[in-house]
Amino acid sequence: MDYKKIKAQTSAVPYNLSELEEKTGNLYETIVILSKRANQISVEMKEEINEKLQEFSSYTDNLEEIFENREQIEISKYYERLPKPTSIAIAEYLEDRLQWRYPNKDKE
Repeated sequence: MDYKKIKAQTSAVPYNLSELEEKTGNLYETIVILSKRANQISVEMKEEINEKLQEFSSYTDNLEEIFENREQIEISKYYERLPKPTSIAIAEYLEDRLQWRYPNKDKE
């Protein structure tokens, strides 16, 4: 997923609860949906950054040798500046880019 294209807030902002609630009809359902999506995004971001930083890992046993790599620092700073997974999930939800289903209702 390309996190650069999502117009999510990078700082905490208040949201209108009735606006969040109107698609599901229940604020708690909305929170569960958003939290599950935020967890998915967090896992994706963590896997992505680990893949990129894996190139710089050293497998030596000497702990005294610490190398500062400029590229590694830039990669880390890039991911720190990205919006948080929760903000991305809320932005996706408000832009109608999220789909969800109820597994128990599908069985009936």
